[in-house]
Amino acid sequence: MDLDADELAGIVDLFGLLPRADLRTAVRELAFRRDTEVTTDAVDSAIDDAVADFVLIQFAMDDETVLVPGPTAFPTMPEGAEDLPHILDAERRTVDRSVLATPIRNRLESAAASVSDPSEAADLLEVTYDAETWTDVALDDVRERLIRVADTGGPG
Repeated sequence: MDLDADELAGIVDLFGLLPRADLRTAVRELAFRRDTEVTTDAVDSAIDDAVADFVLIQFAMDDETVLVPGPTAFPTMPEGAEDLPHILDAERRTVDRSVLATPIRNRLESAAASVSDPSEAADLLEVTYDAETWTDVALDDVRERLIRVADTGGPG
C-alpha cells in the first residue's frame, strides 16, 4: 500500500501528533482494512521521506519522539482513516505551536548547512517562509545562507 507524504500527515493530523510507532500501526491497520500488505521498511521509508521534505516534523515531547504535520504539509485523509482513532484507541493530543520553533529551526539550519545545489537551496528557501508562517520562528540567518547558495551556485 502506498501512501504519499500528505496522507501520512493526514493520519497524524487526525490525532494532533503521533509517535512514529503509532503512525506505523495506523498505516498497517489501513493496509489490513484495504486487504493489502505493507512492510515496516516501506512505512519507515515513507515517514523518513516525509520528514526530509518537511511534511512531517519529528521532535521530542514528554520523553517520547513524536510527529506533527509540518510546514509543507497539506494533510489529506486517506480512505478508511476516519476510524483510526477508534481502532488505535487513541485520544487527540495537541501541542503548543511555540514548542515547534526549535525543532524546525534545527532541521532547517542542518539542511542549509549541508546544501550545495542551487535548486535545493531555492526549495529550502521556500520552506523557511512556510515555517515562519507555520510557527513563530525567525529564520533570516538560515535564509541568508540559502540565498547565497541559490544565487552563486554553491556554498557561501
